[in-house]
Amino acid sequence: MTLQIQPVILCGGAGTRLWPESRGTRAKQFLPLTGSESLFRQTVARTPAGEHFLPPIILCGDAHVATVREQMGPHEAALLVEPMPRNTAAAIALAVARADAVTLLLVMPSDHVIADVPAFHAAIAKGARLAQQDWLVTFGITPTHPDTGFGYIASGAALGEEGFAVERFVEKPPLADAERMLAAGGYSWNAGIFLFRAGRMRDAMLTHCRAIFEAADRAVAAGMYDGDALYADAPEFEKAPSDSIDYAVMEKDARVAIVPVAMGWSDLGSWQAVHALAAHDPAGNAVSGDVFLHDSSGNLIRAGDKRVSVIGMEGVAVVVDGDDILVMPLARCQDVRAAAKARE
Repeated sequence: MTLQIQPVILCGGAGTRLWPESRGTRAKQFLPLTGSESLFRQTVARTPAGEHFLPPIILCGDAHVATVREQMGPHEAALLVEPMPRNTAAAIALAVARADAVTLLLVMPSDHVIADVPAFHAAIAKGARLAQQDWLVTFGITPTHPDTGFGYIASGAALGEEGFAVERFVEKPPLADAERMLAAGGYSWNAGIFLFRAGRMRDAMLTHCRAIFEAADRAVAAGMYDGDALYADAPEFEKAPSDSIDYAVMEKDARVAIVPVAMGWSDLGSWQAVHALAAHDPAGNAVSGDVFLHDSSGNLIRAGDKRVSVIGMEGVAVVVDGDDILVMPLARCQDVRAAAKARE
């Protein structure tokens, strides 16, 4: 990579699938769920300001501004504050509206895990070459198993050594379809990581979702600065339809490329995923805090500030956060939102 790329880190989202630890101002991305650093700090560290990357633009809501500043510490960043959630297309449109047309924007969620950063950087270099040729680039994760929790992307014609034209996007599939796609090959998980020239994405948005871009553009123009943060104008931003970038642009544009990469990626979308990535004892238990285990295996126990004892249990999550205690089979981890909603 010879040119500097502008990282854009998406910090929205409440992360309710990781309740009770993730909620309100302590959303998932700001928690140390894998190791000592928060997911947000890990994301920032992946694209360090210097030779290859500019200081990041952080997109977040007003409730998270203080946390973002605290976790950035002395590191330079520009904050773009969304007055209300309007999904990823409008959030990305804010960054596009502010950028020079020639700038390459690398858009990343703030709450993902990437174990192999050199592999990610190699993929970014490939993606940058495609983005300079006016491809809208998405990064696809080489699937390790037939997961029904992710969207898939089918690779079409090869684009030299750099990647492939996207043939089609596939919504989260039933298991049989996921197994079929894995057997066929040429399919990647949709990681929601993008790279494009700002001017190219501006043109694509004006073609495919003009109302979203124009609302974001006006919200930036009428925004107010507070130090390093630009607060987008609420009445203008509220006019933006709420759509994902995939639906608003990527699935509709004729010139979308995918760079497949195996980089130890996880969206850490459930307590089961946290358990899978954590260090385990010989019985497969992942434990943090003051925990006593007896005749138990395959459990995730996060004791918080309590003393937790578990006897004769298998495949269970126990997550303590203040006065809230979550107990469930790990296999039922997608049902956490029910408890989060009930305890709001």
